[in-house]
Amino acid sequence: MDTPSYPSPGYLNISVQSEDFDIGLELQQLKAATPQAGALVNFVGLVRDMSVDGKLNRMFIEHYPAMTEKALHHIAGQAFQRWPLLGVRIIHRVGTLAAQAQIVLVAAASLHRQAAFEACAFMMDYLKAEAPLWKKEIGDFGEHWVEARTSDEQAKQQWKLPG
Repeated sequence: MDTPSYPSPGYLNISVQSEDFDIGLELQQLKAATPQAGALVNFVGLVRDMSVDGKLNRMFIEHYPAMTEKALHHIAGQAFQRWPLLGVRIIHRVGTLAAQAQIVLVAAASLHRQAAFEACAFMMDYLKAEAPLWKKEIGDFGEHWVEARTSDEQAKQQWKLPG
């Protein structure tokens, strides 16, 4: 994989994996890597047990490894450029996940809470709209691929810089 072309002044750890993760352990590692942090903010996404079509039993998440990892590095790099971050941890799971399984962890460490909150929200909004991941919902209704949501693109737009 190509080396990211952005400055990464802090701790950065990105994983795309099929295995589950331990939120507490991941946050402890981010905390240990950024001892000067005054704030650590995180978001964890879960597989819902319902979709617009009915009861959801599981979700299949497909990705293109080189593209997905590069996109996540790019998103983290943009966050480092916009906010005074000390560290970032992103995990996105792939494969077949049961209802209520953890899908994604996005965490940011900073000296102050506002930067960590904003960076975490930014990274999640961009991940939802930009990362090359494809989701198939499987439930009592059958199965179908999830289409891109207008709301994800609208959430991303709030972070556009003027000009």
